[in-house]
Parts: sequence; structure tokens; C-alpha cells
Amino acid sequence: MDLVLCHQIADFDTLGAAVGLSRLYPGTKIVLTGGTHPKIGEFLAYHRDEYPLIEARAVDPTQLRQLWIVDTQWRKQLGQAALWLDQPQVKITIYDHHVELSGDIAATTLYLEPVGATSTIIAEQLQAANLALTPTEATVLALGIHADTGSLTFEQTTVRDVQALAWLLSQGANQRAIATYSEAGLSEDLQPLLREAWEHLHQEEHHGYRLGWVLLATASYLPGLSRLVTQLADLSECDAILLGHAYRHNHLAVIARSQIPGVNVAYSLAALGGGGHAQAAAATVITETPEQVLKEVYHSLCQQVPHPPTAVELMSSPVRTVRPDTPIADAHRVLLRYGHSGLSVVDATGTLVGIISRRDLDIALHHGFAHAPVKGYMKAPVRTITPDTTLPEIQALMVKYDIGRLPVMTPKGNLLGIVTRTDVLRHLYALTVETETVCPLPTLNLYEALQQRLPSRLWALLQRAANIAKDRGWQLYLVGGAVRDLLLAIAQGSEAVPTREFDLVVDGVQQDEAAGVHLAQALHDLYRETVLQVYGQFQTAALHWPKHSDLAGFAVDIATARSEFYPYPAAHPEVAASSIRQDLYRRDFTINALALRLSAPRHGEVLDFFGGREDLEQRLIRVLHPNSFIEDPTRIFRAVRFAVRLGFELESQTRQYIDYALTSGVFEGDDRAASKRPSLQSRLRNELRHILELPVAPGEAFAGDRALTLLAELGALQCLDRHVCFDDAARARLQLVWQWWPQLPQKQKWQTVPLWQLLLLALIISAPTAVAIARQLQLSEDAIRWLQDLPALRQQWQAILAASARLSDYYHCLESYPLPLVVLLAAQLHSEPDPHRVELLRDYLWQWRLQKSLLNGHDLQALGYQRGPQLRQMLRALQAATLDGLVSDRASAIAYLQTHYPLP
Repeated sequence: MDLVLCHQIADFDTLGAAVGLSRLYPGTKIVLTGGTHPKIGEFLAYHRDEYPLIEARAVDPTQLRQLWIVDTQWRKQLGQAALWLDQPQVKITIYDHHVELSGDIAATTLYLEPVGATSTIIAEQLQAANLALTPTEATVLALGIHADTGSLTFEQTTVRDVQALAWLLSQGANQRAIATYSEAGLSEDLQPLLREAWEHLHQEEHHGYRLGWVLLATASYLPGLSRLVTQLADLSECDAILLGHAYRHNHLAVIARSQIPGVNVAYSLAALGGGGHAQAAAATVITETPEQVLKEVYHSLCQQVPHPPTAVELMSSPVRTVRPDTPIADAHRVLLRYGHSGLSVVDATGTLVGIISRRDLDIALHHGFAHAPVKGYMKAPVRTITPDTTLPEIQALMVKYDIGRLPVMTPKGNLLGIVTRTDVLRHLYALTVETETVCPLPTLNLYEALQQRLPSRLWALLQRAANIAKDRGWQLYLVGGAVRDLLLAIAQGSEAVPTREFDLVVDGVQQDEAAGVHLAQALHDLYRETVLQVYGQFQTAALHWPKHSDLAGFAVDIATARSEFYPYPAAHPEVAASSIRQDLYRRDFTINALALRLSAPRHGEVLDFFGGREDLEQRLIRVLHPNSFIEDPTRIFRAVRFAVRLGFELESQTRQYIDYALTSGVFEGDDRAASKRPSLQSRLRNELRHILELPVAPGEAFAGDRALTLLAELGALQCLDRHVCFDDAARARLQLVWQWWPQLPQKQKWQTVPLWQLLLLALIISAPTAVAIARQLQLSEDAIRWLQDLPALRQQWQAILAASARLSDYYHCLESYPLPLVVLLAAQLHSEPDPHRVELLRDYLWQWRLQKSLLNGHDLQALGYQRGPQLRQMLRALQAATLDGLVSDRASAIAYLQTHYPLP
């Protein structure tokens, strides 16, 4: 076991450094050795589950291998955990920035650097290792630097601290969170004024938010009051605050701060000629009635305060539950399956009796109680909230009682949903990174933008679907590719959204698992010409418009919001009803995990929980979670297809995940997975088809050229077979098929053979296992037969070429074989040294087989020959003579027959 130890009364620097080390050394856990600063406690009340924190009691000292100690060199600052340092097998590494001190811990390795914060040292190592951070990891490291450098104002601050902080901001460190939790000092002359402001502060609750105002009077102007306001807001926990400073008899300075979404303090101070921005503003006026002016500004501020979100808007639903007698191991598997950090415990009547967290389960498993019931480890009684509980009230409960999930109960005691730390954080600290791009994404109302860019029939379809959902109490979302393409169309100035299908998701407070199917059936009643398909296993349905209908070729897929679980790598996922957030999380890439709300009242709202819009701006394909390619290897091919089609790049971490999946052995599979391997192979076939049907870009020799090049570069073609490669010979084969097959005249019964299938066959024919690959990909029986017959045809063709120079022999060798097989033979021979053999095949396809006979059966009967099998033999001989140049016109053809087949 590898651990990072934080010193007692942990501050942001020791916590940030510990989190950074856990990222630098995966699998490392963090132990808080005793107590935290108040701000740390508040921060962890929201973020605890996002860091690998464990309890000291869960540590077995005999299993320790490596201890990292951050921001201290003294045993006494580690509490009881200092005893772990005496374990003989343990290696000890210290990271610290207090260079003037020399502690009493005997370290194996010591990183002691003259910088302002230990978090700076760790951030530098993370940057040097080219590791990408999550926003919450970057944020806590940035808070560590802010805390120990006074937000870069202390004397010990170095250029390295500034550079590390800049890098952390580039990694997504959240400025709102930093502003919330970082503290700056107050000068000595302002400290008495802070006490006075605290004693005279007027406070009240308004729509669930705490607002305050205070008026201070001094003889002259005092600088630095903005910092005093910030500290006063922290002390009072006001969400918005006004400070009036009266000086020189008739001067009034007003400073405003707000953390309330939707409140713009600059607007409230505009009447006084003030300026600033939504969260911070100031104004100075001349007035004989400073208190009255301040109250007027306060009244304007109150009018802006919106009704905060309530539990029913924030919560996740439905709630995953277990019974009190459920074994610990089973409950842990449920958490793994659905990615939750806790479960509600209900009895046989559905009554909520407890909550059990992942930490509780981990401790129970650590002590060997896998088969014990959860009732022995659950927390009870449970603090609950109602559907109308406001966001500020929820925040207060989470911080006060240090709880990460609050069940939402109806007045009748029914479990309606659950609000988690993650739900709260999404509303409090949604990332809004503004970057300059060549093609900036829009901020206009997407509902109107969608209406402007869709044909009227498709817009009417969406309107009808949204109205049906609203009438049934559901929320309806347009998700995935249509939202992505809409954003790109707006950014690129396009007046249309190129879409052939809609992907709709139904989400509801008290939905049943078949909500998506019910919506599809209701639409089918309105569009009777459609073909309705229902897939009960996946809680989805599809509507297809047939040929000759108004929306011919269009399709709508409708699903109930659901989560997925892969029982083993490359399997079909098992699904269960869930929320729109979890439905988006199960998707492949961030740019496809976007949703646009279609149902009122907030229609047009875009849900982007994973940074999809930013990746569209940066033109990146980023996978949603690390195991995505292991769970479904076809996503590697999808990633490449989207990158080529959109002109995007694979994000660097995504490339690493692909490499890990390809080297993990997942494609070999176990016996159980192998028995279901067709589910993977059929999905691979479909992805390859999409790749080989991509539009041809300038510089490409055929459809899919760049995609196959990238797949080969990644090593992903091993998903088909280790013998499949895309080298110069393979490119030549596919180029020949691409050029020949569409132009080939008179294909007859082979007219319907799709080009993509022949391209795929050309890709794999060099592999000794080509027939097995075709079977695994579930290609057509004809295609498999062509691969089986190809070696025999090639052998026969080479034998004829060696034995004869007559065209008729070449023709008779090929005439009994299907045209696609002859094209594949040409592709196979194309990269070999003798081009003459390929030219002869081309002559056969374009000339010899199309050559009309100089005489037909009726002509032969007119010449006196009797009907019968002999006529066919004579016509075949005549055709051979024509190919060999022995006859050239009707007269020479008759003479040839009279010579070789004289009449009696």
C-alpha cells in the first residue's frame, strides 16, 4: 500500500500536494492525520469523494510500501501516523518548501525547494510528466498555491509559483471555487473596522439566500475596503453583501459583492454611476443621506435575487436502493455497476431506513466483512429533504453535517430522488472557460437556432414529441450528434444542420422504464406511415420513414434515460433506467455527450456536463472515461471516424487510453466473452462500413484512406486480427477496388454488392485468416465464398498465364467466377511486380466479357445447323476464335464454322 500523509490541521497546501501526488502515482491513497482548517472541512464536504481519501483506521501498517509526506518534516505533525514511519519495509519521501527548517523524519528521498508552496513542486512534476488533470485536481492544487503565497502576494512567492498556477489554470482550475475558498489577509488599520462592520451588519434571508448590508463612517477615505468586504462576507456567510463607507461629511462609497447566480451587482450600482461586473462592483456618490441611498441599492439587489433551484430540479432519479440484509459485497458491486458513491437502504415496504457510502463499504471489505449485511454499516437515521428544499438550504445541510447525499422524500414518505455533492457542484461551479478560437461557439438561444436550421417537417416532429412529453410530465432532450452538428453549423455560419436522424431521450421525475417506448408509440399514432421497432432489452424504440413518404429515409431513436454496465470487456451493455446526466455519461465522447432540452419551460437549454463545447472549440475527440475502450473496443474506430470526418485531433490522454486498451489483452478475451464475441465483431463491421463510406477528402485515394492510416498508426487493426495491416500494398489494393468497381459496366446480378464490402475484403485478403475474419465480422455468405475461392482462382490464373498466350484461354478461366471475385484477384495482384497480369484482368472485365458474338443461334440455324447442345459448343468456339483474332467479321465467322463444323 502506498500513502500520502498530510500534516495535522491540514491546510490547502498539504491537501493540494497530496492530491497531486496521488495523480502522479496512480493507486496512492491520502490520509489526513488529524483535523483540518475550517475552510478545508467545508471544501471536502463537497469534494471528498473526488479524491482517494481513506481513514487511518483502514490502514494496515505491515502492508505499507511507500509513504509520501507533504508540507512538513516533523513527526509530531503526523499524530499517531508517525508510528508508521518506523516500519522497516517503508520507503519515505518528503516534499516540502520550508527550506529554513530541518525536521526529525529520516527520509529516503527529500524534495526541499525554495518556492512559496509545496503544491508548486508537485504541479511542476505533473507538468513535466505531461499528465492531464481533472478540474477538481487542478483546483485544489491551485488553492494550495494561493493559500501559502497569499494569492501570490507574500514575499516568499517565486516565479515558479506563478508559472505553476498558470499551468493549473490551463488544466481547468476553477476560479469560482478558488475565489470561494482562498483567503487573503487584512491590514492592521482595517481590522478594527471589520469588528465594527460585523457588529452593525444587517442580515436577512431572501429566497433561500443570505443578504447583508452595513454602513461605516470615518473622517477620511480608507483604501483596501474591498478586502474587508470579502472577509465580512466570509464571516457572515452572506451570499450578497453591500458595504457603505461614508466619509468627508457627504461622500459615500458603496462596494458590492455577490455569489448568487443571476444577480448582477454592477446593475444595482449603475444608477449611482458605478462600475464593475456581476459579482463585484463599486460606486462613489455625493449625498447627504447615505443610509437611504444604501437601502435603495439594497432594495434593487433584493429584486434581482432569483428563486434558487430546488431539490426536485437538482436531484438524480431514480434512486438505486438495496435492502438492509443485502451483503456488503453485493452492495459494492451495485456501486461499481452504476458508478455511484453511495446507496439508499430501504425495507420491504420501500421505507428509507439508512444510507451507506462507498467509504463505509470499503472499510467493511477491508476488515473481511464481505458477507455481512449492510444494515450493520449503514448510517441511520437519515437526514432527508423535500422536493421544495432550496439549493442554499441543501448546501447548509451538507456542510453542517458533513453529508454527501440527501434523499428527497414526498410528503407521503416516498423516496423521490437524491441530491448528491455532484449535483450541487454542477450548479455551483459549472466550468465556463472562455477561450479565443478561430470558430467560436455561440451563446444564442439554441432552441431558435435549431428551428431556423431544420426543415419545417422535422421541426414539427420535434414540437409534437416535446408536447407529448410535457403532457405526461416528462422532460425530453435532443442528444448526441444532432446537438453537436447544430453547434458546429452555427459556429461555421451554416444555415442547415446535416442530419438523417434524431436521438431523443426521455427523462422524468417518476418515470417508468418504458417511457421512451411509450413516446415512440404515441408518435407512431401521429405518423402512421412509419415503421416502429421496439427494443425492450435496451428500453429504446425507433421510427423509420419508408420510401415515398414525406420524410423518406429519416429515423428517430427514442430512449428512456439510462445507464450502462459492461459485464465484461467488449460485451453488449446491460442497461437500467437512470437520469439524463447518467445517460449522457454512458456515451462515447464529450462532443457526443451534449443534450438540448426540447420540453418547456427551459426549452433551448444545453446540458454539457463534460466539456463537450470546449472540445468542439478546440477540435478534439476526448473519451469520457478511462475504461471506455476496454468496455467497447469499437469506440476506437468511432474515435478515428469522428476525427477524420470532422477534421479533429485525438486528445492526447484519449490516445493513451487507446494504447492501454490495445496492449491490455482485452481482445483475446476469456471463454465467456468469446462465446459472445459476435456482438463485438458485428459492431466492428458497422464501424468499418461507416469508415469506408466516409466522404473522400482532397489527397485521399479512396474513402477511409486517412482513417485506416490512423487506425494502423494506433495499432487498432489488431481488433480484426493480428495479421491485418494497412501498408502500401493494402492501400494499392483498396485503391484499385475503389477505382474499378463503381465504373465496372454490366455487373448484372452483382449490381447490389456494396463498395464498402469489397474495400473491406481487399483490406483483409492478405491475412492467412481472412475467411475466419469475414465470418467473425458476419459478412455475407457470398463474400465468405469469394475469399474461399480466391486462392484456387489465383492458382488457376497463374497456371493459365504460364501455359498459354491465347486470350480465349484467359477468358474461359475467368468466365465462371463472380465479377467481385475477379476484382479482388486484380487487387491482390496489383501490388506485385508484373502489371501485365492485372491488365489482362481489366481487359476481361471491360472488353472480353462484353464482346458480342458475330453470330447467334438463329444465324446458325439459318445456315442449316440443327438445334441442340452442339450450337452452344459452336458459339463458344466462335467466341474463342474472335478473341484470338482468327475471325473478325460475319463472313470470316461463317467460314470458320464451315471449316471446323462442316454440314453433312
